Amino acid sequence: MEHLANTEINSQRIAAVESCFGASGQPLALPGRVLLGEGVLTKECRKKAKPRIFFLFNDILVYGSIVLNKRKYRSQHIIPLEEVTLEPLPETLQAKNRWMIKTAKKSFVVSAASMTERQEWIGHIEECVRRQLLATGRPPTTEHAAPWIPDKATDICMRCTQTRFSALTRRHHCRKCGFVVCAECSRERFLLPRLSPKPLRVCSLCYRELAAQKRQEEEGEQGRGLPGQPAHLAGAIGGASSGDEDDSDEDKGESRDDDWPSRVEFYASGVSWSSFHS
Repeated sequence: MEHLANTEINSQRIAAVESCFGASGQPLALPGRVLLGEGVLTKECRKKAKPRIFFLFNDILVYGSIVLNKRKYRSQHIIPLEEVTLEPLPETLQAKNRWMIKTAKKSFVVSAASMTERQEWIGHIEECVRRQLLATGRPPTTEHAAPWIPDKATDICMRCTQTRFSALTRRHHCRKCGFVVCAECSRERFLLPRLSPKPLRVCSLCYRELAAQKRQEEEGEQGRGLPGQPAHLAGAIGGASSGDEDDSDEDKGESRDDDWPSRVEFYASGVSWSSFHS
């Protein structure tokens, strides 16, 4: 990849990606940054799986929503590669060519159109992660955010197993374990600094575990003569103070489903949508 750095063809490729994201995207051109590959992967979102455009650079992974393929993208997300861990997922009749992209702030599942594409993506990302960790001297990330279980995976609350979801009974997600839970089982909020500067919705079980862990930490600090804070101030907050503004994952602000290109458009041609530059 070194031979591509600071070349005209690499600059043109990065400029093309920037133009497709438009003013809503962040600038991507940096000295030494190389665009290594790009392609369409299916990302398992909260409500359903959707096609997303992915760009692999030597130091970051970028993805976004597709408005017009190879012309217009939005909802740009940038993930530093030194924070990434990959986990291949087993094959099933309903789900193939999948793997999980895990970071401290967000973890999610993607799938490729074929096993070959899956192997290419995993191999290239892992090699870039390895090089980036060597360059920065950072150890691999060991703490990862829990992936959100899709809404369609369950019709009942995964904690109380009593409440049945409907048009009137909303699904919520615990930010600690990713389970789909009812409002009654997720009344509490807790500060999870890796995910957000403000308290987030957690299920009743995770709240009890987090609060107990916080109390133990405070008792340890007091035993060492260090000033501590009560749990309700330092980490745990009850009630509905923080809202559910990010409950919809990436669905907020997107077009209606019938505005999206169909899955057939992406995968029926038999042509690989992933390309890696050399």
